[in-house]
Formats: sequence, C-alpha cells, structure tokens
Amino acid sequence: MSAMAHLFRLSPLVPMKHETLLLAGMVFLAAAIPTAREQRVSLLPKLHSGQTLTYLIHYRASKDVKTESTFAVPLAPTASQVDAARLLRVEILDVQQIAGKPAIHARSGFITPGSIETGPPGEQKLDAGQSAALAAEIVEFTVAPDGSAEKITGLDALGTDEQEIWQEWLARFAAAWTFPAQGAKIGDKWKADQLEQAASPIAALSWIRDSAYVRNEVCRLPQLSAKGEISPSSGPADTCAVILSTAKLIQKSSPKDATPEDFKLHKLKTMGSAKGANEIITYISLTSGLVVRATEEASQQMDVVIAKADGSNRVHYAVDAKGNSEVLLVTEAPFTHP
Repeated sequence: MSAMAHLFRLSPLVPMKHETLLLAGMVFLAAAIPTAREQRVSLLPKLHSGQTLTYLIHYRASKDVKTESTFAVPLAPTASQVDAARLLRVEILDVQQIAGKPAIHARSGFITPGSIETGPPGEQKLDAGQSAALAAEIVEFTVAPDGSAEKITGLDALGTDEQEIWQEWLARFAAAWTFPAQGAKIGDKWKADQLEQAASPIAALSWIRDSAYVRNEVCRLPQLSAKGEISPSSGPADTCAVILSTAKLIQKSSPKDATPEDFKLHKLKTMGSAKGANEIITYISLTSGLVVRATEEASQQMDVVIAKADGSNRVHYAVDAKGNSEVLLVTEAPFTHP
C-alpha cells in the first residue's frame, strides 16, 4: 500500500465533522530498552481466527488546487480540508501461513463509542443494534503474504472520508509484511521499491522507501472508555520495536509524455510531473507483532496538463497536498456494574 497516495486523487475530499476523541501518544514512554543488537526478531503480527482489534485513526489533510482551462471542467478537483477521527473494529476471520508469512482474511467496520460489549482484550463484540447498523458498511478484505490487499469488498459503500481513513489504516497495519522475511535486529536497514497503485494522470510513479529498526521502547496500549475517551491503561507494559521509514515518490515516465494507459484509451494525453516525501514512525509490539501506533507526515505535489490527443481542450492542474495521520491500537475498559 502506498503512503497517503490518495492525496493526489483528482476528486474532492468531503470534510468530516471533527470528532472529540483524544489521542494518547504519551503512553509511549521515552525510555529505551537495552537489547542485544544481534538478536533478530520477527515483526510480523501473530494473528488467529476470531481475534478482534480496535484502532483509533486520526487523519488530517489539506489540498490546494489551481486550475487553468479554456473550457468548463465539470469534475475538476477542488481544494479541501479534512480533520477526522474514527474508531475501526477489525475481526480476523482466517489466517494461513504461506512461505513463513501470514495470509489473512478479515472484515472491518467503523463503530461509535457506547456500542461495544466490553470484555477481555480480543473478545469484545458489537451489540446487536450496532451490528445491524454496520451490516451495509462492512469492508471485507485479505492481506496476501507480500502485504498487498486483495478481494476488497464494501469499500465503495463508505463515504469518501471514511475510504481515506480505512486505506490509511490498512497501509499502516500491513506495513510489517514488507519488512525483511528473516526478521530484523536493532540497527538493520532495508529498502523497498513499490509501484503506485492509485489512479493518477502521471504514469510510472513509484515509492522508494528506506526503513531502519532504530531502537526498542517501553509501550502500553491506551484504554478506550464506553464514551470514547482515551486514557492510560493500567495493563502491563510491553516492548515495542521502533521503525523509521522515509519514502520518496519517484516519476519514471517522461514529463513530456506521462500518459497512463487508461488515459490513452480515452484518447487523452498528459504532460507533467509529480513528487512527494513521507516519513512514518511505526511502533510494533514484540509480544504480539501488532502495529500499536504509527504516525505519518506527508507532502506531495503534482503539476500536470491533460489534453486531447490532438492537443486541444487542455486543462492545467497544480496540486499541493499535505497530510498527517496517527493509527493507534486501543483496548476497551473492563465492564463494571453500577
């Protein structure tokens, strides 16, 4: 999955009402954990069928668009601002080990505070009313052994804002599948080159990502109350691997002719350039292998001219997009009778 690639989409983002959920990054303690640097550990999640996870995703994005055209453009992109927080419940339906990596089948749905049956971690369930409310908004998907998402159903039924949030969550959740298969130790560095999968008027875009396992830190999952309030958990502390990744968006097509194949099919030609830079910090539990926190800062620019193949009806877009996100694994507060 690409990092905030959807900032480049030439369609307006629908701003969402800002939620009052509070993020709790302070639960990650600053103290580093001394560990033998030669110790190699697996950073893949240890998942099982029936397991449930709850993530809080906070997503902010701004997009500035300048358009120059000699004719009316009915679907021209517009400037936008998004500041949204959502809770996502994920249920693991099936897990298979293929060549030493898990392939998972799961389903997910956005939930609202107050609609969760509390219980032991990993065993919480939605109440009957909330399950019915989410029936038409469930996103089902698989994560292949290479970390790619496949067989995604239900995503189109979500609003534009929630599609963006879900995709951002999946990119962070599945990141560990792209880490070294043999595991990693503190000080290890690795590189990945991944084609941009999102639709774009610029062809042959690729993300060059450099990652490093920088240290271990004490971490503790924050606790989510039935009202949606986040607070430090009284549960046991864990140790998290801290992974720093920096990514650059590289264009391999010529700026003089950057036309993707689907544009050619519509007898269109594109010229221009795109670039971007992202920084991601990921905390992975050494006990469960789960991503317990991930933050991303992204900045991307695109300057493109789209015209008919004969050069007529030209439209010029200049897009400047910035965004940041936080994905946080939470536990529900234990139920107490009044």
